[in-house]
Amino acid sequence: MASTETSTHCPYCALQCGMKLRPVTDGAVAEVVERTDFPVNRGALCGKGRTAPAVLAAGVRLTGPLVRDAGGELAPASWDEALERIADGLRGTRAEHGADAVGVFGGGGLTNEKAYALGKFARVVLGTSQIDYNGRFCMSSAAAAHQRAFGLDRGLPFPLEDVPRTGCVILVGSNLAETMPPALRYLTELKENGGRLIVIDPRRTRTAEQADLHLAPRPGTDLALALGMLHLVVADGRVDEEFVAARTSGWDEARAGAMAHWPELVERLTGVPVPQLREAVEMFCGAEAGMVLTARGPEQQAKGTDTVGAWINFCLATGRAGRPLSGYGCLTGQGNGQGGREHGQKADQLPGYRKLTDPAARRHVAGVWGVDPDSLPGPGRSAYELLDALGRDVRSLLVMGSNPVVSAPHAGHVEERLRSLDFLAVADVVLSETAALADVVLPVTQWAEETGTTTNLEGRVLLRQRAVTPPDGVRSDLEVLNALAGLLGHGKGFPADPEEVFDELRRASAGGPADYAGISYERIAAEDGVFWPCPDEEHAGTPRLFLERFATDDGRARFVPVTHRAAAEETDAEYPVVLTTGRVVSQYQSGAQTRRVAELNAAAPGPFVELHPRLAERIGVAEGESVAVTSRRGRAVAPARITVAIRQDTVFMPFHWPGEGRANSLTNPALDPVSRMPEFKVCAVRVEAAG
Repeated sequence: MASTETSTHCPYCALQCGMKLRPVTDGAVAEVVERTDFPVNRGALCGKGRTAPAVLAAGVRLTGPLVRDAGGELAPASWDEALERIADGLRGTRAEHGADAVGVFGGGGLTNEKAYALGKFARVVLGTSQIDYNGRFCMSSAAAAHQRAFGLDRGLPFPLEDVPRTGCVILVGSNLAETMPPALRYLTELKENGGRLIVIDPRRTRTAEQADLHLAPRPGTDLALALGMLHLVVADGRVDEEFVAARTSGWDEARAGAMAHWPELVERLTGVPVPQLREAVEMFCGAEAGMVLTARGPEQQAKGTDTVGAWINFCLATGRAGRPLSGYGCLTGQGNGQGGREHGQKADQLPGYRKLTDPAARRHVAGVWGVDPDSLPGPGRSAYELLDALGRDVRSLLVMGSNPVVSAPHAGHVEERLRSLDFLAVADVVLSETAALADVVLPVTQWAEETGTTTNLEGRVLLRQRAVTPPDGVRSDLEVLNALAGLLGHGKGFPADPEEVFDELRRASAGGPADYAGISYERIAAEDGVFWPCPDEEHAGTPRLFLERFATDDGRARFVPVTHRAAAEETDAEYPVVLTTGRVVSQYQSGAQTRRVAELNAAAPGPFVELHPRLAERIGVAEGESVAVTSRRGRAVAPARITVAIRQDTVFMPFHWPGEGRANSLTNPALDPVSRMPEFKVCAVRVEAAG
């Protein structure tokens, strides 16, 4: 085997850390080598990145198709048999129940090429509107708020290198030390440069320990907190009146909404003392420049769009947007959560971040695809609504790169819906909990075995290069879509070569908000990625957005008036405690891949319930003893982890595991009215000793 090193990127979070892979011959497949020249991580990797090649091993991953036999068991099958079975299942459902009875569920880890091809396959080959993806569970609330305020959604409108050079960062609902460890250095450098860090989180996390000021609001009250801080900005005369007048619209209505949230009211709602609110405002407004960065904490709520909107209003009112070293940004979670929604997996979007309801967008994309614009279906259901419709309106489902049995809210119900389908096909790297329910399972290539692009949280389009040869019996997702399209009567238009797909994506995105027309594989490799929008090959790319104008029709950012409202489910006598969920450093998302890595399992072997000592004493449990957490939707049992780092009225569970410790058995599928984001981050529970 060749000993050359191939430059590529980590398969996990949206940092998309640079690394090199070196093939080895000692039983492993490859080893990771530092890539110090890549600007995002500068060689640093977390444990997940370092151990990523472990999932490439044949004993860990799928290496051949599986088809459910007459006895109900998944048994090895040939590729021809597996593909024919899928084509027959999808074709039969369409014939009997119509095109929208067939659903497609994608993933935020798919490359841009795969996401693009999957969206095209759903709309052109299947003719269905019923396509969405697990990225809906990631940053859809922030995306919706970006669109409302700025006219454009990109996670960060500036590169990460700007973070250490600003004056103050407010980090809302993010534990970077565990979710994106290499990014923590940017906050460390911020403080070394004399900048200040404010962390807002109901838990005193490892990231909060680094803060100059930590605010610990009750889960579900982030919106009130943001409005209370904006109230103080107005009351203390800290509004940047010149910026507001020159570059925004709608301030009067937004100001009126904020003034209804006086500090003492906000203290009662959030539990954050008024002096801390004042200190945070003084710290932020006292700096020459500032940034607000949000993550899943404020976004995964049934009012997530308004909550992010309130933080954007705060940035606009203080003049901390559309200026160098200032702005609002969202820390995208999944590896290609940004690109995955830009190019067609999302229920209401076409490639280039075009709206499916826009006639001009339909004409452009249909022209690239060689189809009649009127043949394209309209918008479909959002992710949870699609999963909830399974077995009823949606009778067959194709899943690529997602594990909703573990990752979806109200997961017990979602598992029941998946089991009720007439037909389920899953393409994945491993036999996930969702794949284990399928009628057909297809083994597909992984990050290191294929070439393709991703778009990281900065909007930087990157190239993952094939570094090792996949095992016999494994095909790429693009090859799968190519074969299925052919079996379903579309022999052209679905190439298996990723660069050919990317070139078509460039044409489809041209002129759209997320314009990739000037980006090529060669440019990405030569420039350490290219920031979109990049409309032509002479364009340098756009690392910093909005410095001259916002992406609205008049170039002004829009204040959107918002007001606090209660969580979809409040505590009561029967369910008196708030549950919030999140991640741990050694596992990732549903854990389908990381739970198969021995080193990561040794560090994080299973679920737990984090609770305050006073709550533990009240229910009579000691460290390590089993705790039962019950909501109106289900019950989970896991060992107690007792700590003063969490509020007394709150418990925390990580969501990486299936079985009796599955945190998403408990979570509330109440949806944000704009983004359709479920309320993962707050629900009412009862906490007891499990006997």
